[in-house]
Amino acid sequence: YTLDEIKNAVTGNTYASFEPSIDYIVCKFPRWPFDKFVSADRKLGTKMKATGEVMSISDSFESAMLKSMRSLELNVFSSEVNLFSGLSKEQLVDRLHVQDDQRIFCVFAALRAGVSVQEVYDITKIDTWFLNKFATIIKNEEKIKAEKLACLDKEYMLYVKKLGFADKAIAEWCGVSEKEIRKMRVDMGIVPVYNTVDTCAGEYKAYSDYYYSTYQTQSEVRKTDKKTVVVLGSGPIRIGQGVEFDYCSVHCVWALKKLGYDAVIINNNPETVSTDFDTSDRLYFEPLTNEEVLNILEVEKPEGVFVQFGGQTAIKLAKTVHENGYKIFGTTFEDINNAEDREEFDALLTQLDLARPKGKTVFTAEQALSAAEELGYPVLVRPSYVLGGQGMEICYNAEDITKYMSIINLNTQEHPILVDQYIMGKELEVDAICDGKNILIPGIMEHVERTGVHSGDSIAVYPATLDKDVVENIIETTRKLAFGTKTVGLINIQYILRGKDLYIIEVNPRSSRTVPYISKVTGIPMVQLAVRCSLGEDLASMGYGTGLHPASSYYAVKVPVFSNEKIPDLEISLSPEMKSTGEVLGLSKSYPEALLKGLLASGIRLKDGGIILISVADIHKQEIVETAQAFSDLGFELYATGGTAHVLNKNFIPTNVIGKLKDKGDNIETLFASEKVCLVINTPTRGHDSTRDGFKIRRMAIERGITCMTAPDTANALAKALKLKKKDKDLNLVCLGDIKND
Repeated sequence: YTLDEIKNAVTGNTYASFEPSIDYIVCKFPRWPFDKFVSADRKLGTKMKATGEVMSISDSFESAMLKSMRSLELNVFSSEVNLFSGLSKEQLVDRLHVQDDQRIFCVFAALRAGVSVQEVYDITKIDTWFLNKFATIIKNEEKIKAEKLACLDKEYMLYVKKLGFADKAIAEWCGVSEKEIRKMRVDMGIVPVYNTVDTCAGEYKAYSDYYYSTYQTQSEVRKTDKKTVVVLGSGPIRIGQGVEFDYCSVHCVWALKKLGYDAVIINNNPETVSTDFDTSDRLYFEPLTNEEVLNILEVEKPEGVFVQFGGQTAIKLAKTVHENGYKIFGTTFEDINNAEDREEFDALLTQLDLARPKGKTVFTAEQALSAAEELGYPVLVRPSYVLGGQGMEICYNAEDITKYMSIINLNTQEHPILVDQYIMGKELEVDAICDGKNILIPGIMEHVERTGVHSGDSIAVYPATLDKDVVENIIETTRKLAFGTKTVGLINIQYILRGKDLYIIEVNPRSSRTVPYISKVTGIPMVQLAVRCSLGEDLASMGYGTGLHPASSYYAVKVPVFSNEKIPDLEISLSPEMKSTGEVLGLSKSYPEALLKGLLASGIRLKDGGIILISVADIHKQEIVETAQAFSDLGFELYATGGTAHVLNKNFIPTNVIGKLKDKGDNIETLFASEKVCLVINTPTRGHDSTRDGFKIRRMAIERGITCMTAPDTANALAKALKLKKKDKDLNLVCLGDIKND
């Protein structure tokens, strides 16, 4: 085909050879992971560090820029951030020379402090066209700060809304609530309209229902006679909230369309399927904030809203949706909130006679220290209402607690901090569907790594290998929790198994990152069933049964993928805070082969007969013996630092002693220089300390492209998988369809 033979799917009557005519501005803004990796090197260069991106559309650059900033979900609602508010003009000029993810906010701060557009250009080489637009934003922000409500007559309110100013930002500058500014604006008749992304500036009729907001006069939204349901998307891809949630949003849309509804999606991520113009009946490319979501709901007047498929982004919007009178399909706002509230949830577990690690809710460093002393170290510390283990840490002493609280308080802390007793055991995970009367568990997943490693960074195995009585306990406990939390739709539960004792780590009455994985390997359309339950259908009538679905005869192993080499100075050791940026799947009739497939697909490559360097913390020295023996039997040459080598040689495993980094002569650095090291096994004594040998060893390995494993369980799993490869070098091909038909 030639371009003049290919129809433009947006207009439906022009061809790809037709030159686009654009009457809107699009701004794409990267999403970096430095809110999670606070100690990593933030400098930007030729190596990509962003994990995702947002996109915004408007009729002016200023508005598109401010929309994209709001879309990042960094609690930024204007061009001003606290980070630079206390710096002098001279300090800001110096800071402009630093090319990092915060530079754009430094540019705004410098212009606000009186640095000229020309001087900012001379330092940054950002085109003066952009800088002059930034200056316009700042000029009007400062006007509102100075004059407050007095300047906000109808004409000026309309002007600043056209510039893209958020109600929340205006409210903060004026010292009133966001609700008051919203009411004031609406009473003036100032509400957004929605224009179509049509590629032809209105020259031809467009057939795509793909919208962005402006403060012009004419709306282009085309509605039908069908009932409407709105699905809140998951925003930018970042560590902890990836494309798995977009999978859920898209499958929700498809299920709604199949059931005869007009499915409307709100999202702002250009990388996703949910923002393809032909996925939903209507797509709104907007920030996922209270203001923008309410604006759209007022236009759409839906039957209800789905918040359970958009990760924590959508869950955080549930309160606004509920308080403004819109129905939330599935688990209600009150029940979502009760599952997140420590006291309410603890009361429920007591009522249901279910065990969980003991814990406390705190707000200050002093309270955290007191709670840790009472519970006994180590403790797991984390904010409530987070996803991806953001801000989660195992603290071994008072110094760790103090450091943790100082970091977490750099950001505005809207919710309390949870301090939990840390229990070592096997971690299990369940995704279930509930209609309020029955539950369906497609499968139980078992993590290779024990507790202390975030579930998103653990190798997950389906089906789990558990005793019958443990399985029955999990089914009954899942049923109790689903009914107790009044879940309708999806629920994700994470357990610790220590001996025969089952503890609840976490309950999330929403979709999780394992839904695509377990849906694909069991053949159960989990999202579709959850949507039908949320709309009032019974699970028992859907043809998949209730209780635990029969396990497949195939093993499916999900292995995380990391991008540690992209970000210098990042602590790579596995911990309760998620670090992986993706995942792969290994399928086989045997567990070792499925595991090996997954590990190979994740990028692990070992040279036959290469060198393995082992240096582990004291608590892991005896534990690593079996793993080291397995690698030795496979023909690898072992090197270890003094203490580790002593234990291995004492157990008759031939191991070469290698000096530490500071030692003269042959040491770890010279060993790396030999280019014979193919694997490093290093468990941290204390993570996040860049001055310690362990941190440096892990970084040296990653920067040389050498696989580095920081959990004994992962290394042991690799050794077992490699044993299989030695016996049978040909891996068997498996079709995913064979598993579904199993």
